[in-house]
Amino acid sequence: MDLNLLRVLDALLQEHSVTRAAERLGSSPAAVSRALARLRRTVGDPLLVRAGQGLVPTPRAVELREEVGALLRSCDRVLRPGAGFDAAHLQRTFTVQAAELLLVGVAGSLTERIHAEAPQVDVVFLPEAVEGGPGLRQGRVDVELGVLGHLDPEIQTRPLTRMPLVGIARSGHPLFDGPIDARRFAAADHIGISRLGKRLGPIDSALAELGLRRRTAVVVPSHTSAMMLARDTDLVALSVAGWLPDTVAALGLRTFPVPLDLEPLHLGMAWHPRNATDPGHRWFRDHVACAVLAPPGP
Repeated sequence: MDLNLLRVLDALLQEHSVTRAAERLGSSPAAVSRALARLRRTVGDPLLVRAGQGLVPTPRAVELREEVGALLRSCDRVLRPGAGFDAAHLQRTFTVQAAELLLVGVAGSLTERIHAEAPQVDVVFLPEAVEGGPGLRQGRVDVELGVLGHLDPEIQTRPLTRMPLVGIARSGHPLFDGPIDARRFAAADHIGISRLGKRLGPIDSALAELGLRRRTAVVVPSHTSAMMLARDTDLVALSVAGWLPDTVAALGLRTFPVPLDLEPLHLGMAWHPRNATDPGHRWFRDHVACAVLAPPGP
């Protein structure tokens, strides 16, 4: 049945008058009369009959009064934006696909924030999938976090922050014996970080513009393995400025500005529009953004 018809019936059962019901609904008496005629045909009962100057409900209408009111109240709760959302009672699992470097810095902070408000919410972190993966579209991923690219056209995004790239090497590396210019930077042996095994990237393009080349002696799939390798060798890796400073220091590593004109990493968050207005999902996205923008812990 048309929900508007139920609203008309509810008003008529409350007012016992076509005119007053029309005023209550912001409609006209003629429109309410036509709706009443439709209701009578649908229900198979006159519902309200004339009694002097007013209308009185039939026994069938009396039976329907509470049921119609409860149904409309339920519909209003369902259709009202964010109705009834209470993080404290939310029972849900959210899945985040994130670059490993971000995951290390964000997971602890995000988990603490989430559990402080919603102790029954769980978070599953997934590694970066092969570029172009349809996890958001298929509903396997709630939020993608990192450098966004190759997204399906309908995906919604929110930029979060920009992170300049820095070099990272063991504290006793010979690079730190003097100023680190482009030539000395290129002369060092490097660690490439690529899930797909790529050896060349923006660093190589920037060096080529200066007539320089570097040797990428090792390619590893993650920033964690690159940091462990840089700790134990004279190989140089890349990281992002100001990220996990306590961890860098504890590993005996130092960062340094890359002596090249490089674009910072543009970090953002992506989600499928099916979840755009869901209050629980919106609440979770806000916490993800806060965890990324807050200073990372050790």
